[in-house]
Amino acid sequence: MAETKREIERKYESDESGLPDLTGVAGVATVLDRGVTELDATYYDTSDLRLAAASITLRRRTGGSDAGWHLKLPVEAGIRDEIRSPLSDTVPDELGRLVRSRVREGQLVPVVRLRSSRDVRELVDGKGRLLAEASVDAVRADRLFGGEGGAQWTEIEVELADGGDPAFLDKVDKRLRKAGVRPSTSSSKLARALTETAPKKKRKGNTAGDGKAEEKPAGDPVTAGDHVLAYVRAQRDAIVALDPAVRQEAEDSVHDMRVATRRLRSTFRSFRKVLDPDVTDPIAAELKWLAGELGAGRDQEVLDERLAAGLDDLPHTLVSGPVGARVRAWAEAQHRGSRHRLLGVLDSPRYLTLLDALDTVVAHPPLLKAAGGKPAKVLAKAVRKDFAKVSVLIGQALEEPPGHTRDVTLHEARKKTKRTRYAAETATPAIGGAAKALAKSMKTLQSLLGDHQDSVMARRTLRELSAVAHAAGESAFTYGVLYGREEGRAELAEEALPDLWEKACARMEV
Repeated sequence: MAETKREIERKYESDESGLPDLTGVAGVATVLDRGVTELDATYYDTSDLRLAAASITLRRRTGGSDAGWHLKLPVEAGIRDEIRSPLSDTVPDELGRLVRSRVREGQLVPVVRLRSSRDVRELVDGKGRLLAEASVDAVRADRLFGGEGGAQWTEIEVELADGGDPAFLDKVDKRLRKAGVRPSTSSSKLARALTETAPKKKRKGNTAGDGKAEEKPAGDPVTAGDHVLAYVRAQRDAIVALDPAVRQEAEDSVHDMRVATRRLRSTFRSFRKVLDPDVTDPIAAELKWLAGELGAGRDQEVLDERLAAGLDDLPHTLVSGPVGARVRAWAEAQHRGSRHRLLGVLDSPRYLTLLDALDTVVAHPPLLKAAGGKPAKVLAKAVRKDFAKVSVLIGQALEEPPGHTRDVTLHEARKKTKRTRYAAETATPAIGGAAKALAKSMKTLQSLLGDHQDSVMARRTLRELSAVAHAAGESAFTYGVLYGREEGRAELAEEALPDLWEKACARMEV
């Protein structure tokens, strides 16, 4: 079973003079010599180094206290999540799945072998607590695939102790700089090894090689097409990067991935004059499928939280029967089913094919004539068109009496509101404040309509639970109370809608 560890560290160049005296660092009472450890690690990647291009490392290492397989996923500069799995001869399936959004149908092969002699010092405070581990690593790198020869160097690494204060590393950094030590120019040992052992003709370029669909470096957007593609690229990147987090059930990861999926689909539909719909419509259909699969679990999470919160808010005198237990059992059953299905989706050829299609759109965009137009003009026109659709639906909903038809119309208005918001986000870098203000007002409207729709779904579920409870001979009273409260929340949302819509219309200056 894999375990995850948050790794916070800094790397420094070394001239082989060893580690400076760190006893003067504030908070350090003792520096303990833990001796030299021999480490032997083989790094795996695809033949075109897709993991390295994403600053991801996958290695099999022997020696030291944590021998085994290590997958390191970047969090931010100097911070990575290290996922560990026991030593085995082949890449563990659980780690292989976490890089599937990068590897796709490619094969993982050994690319670099690193052998290090690690001279370790522990920095300890006055109470004997470990603050950080500092080491001097004498490294020998040998290229195993796609490069030439080997390289050798010495570096200093300082890793914060588990649960330590990251500010402590600033104190160590100050001491090291004062002693003439400078931060490493490479983000990791693997990155340095790949650079120094790359074929000579590639050393000045990207050592990550060529992917399935080669992308040109993105510069500052100039045309309308540039702005749309920048937004598309950002959402594609978000989906791929969030894949491991979704598999690990990280908080909000499913929601964030679903939002990126919806943003992409909305962008394809909003900017049909910029990107050829003959190419993007089939991809949009697949994005709708993926959003639906992600939504099954996410919608369930939202509904679970809403029902549990509603029940917690009730005075105990209004709770009749095993309502809490029944709601929890229902939620757990729903979660197990949706979770298993979602993991199957992420492992499916259909999902991987969708990712490949998105790569192709970014690398070889199907641009139409309008893509070369002035961004402010082309993008604003698309935003206004989306806003007009919201306007029609809101007008229809306000004319309908409360009930099913109004609920359905408001739900459709919510979806069009999201599309308008995402179109305004795309246009903001080109148009500026007016688009930003519209995106903000659409987000507020989306929130109101979202709360209304959540109430609709909660009432539907409460009716189902009430029927099951009644059939089991239990009191349905509490379900009725919760249903009534949800009706009240929907009524408040409907009452607030006209004023909120009027404000949104006043801000429509795109």
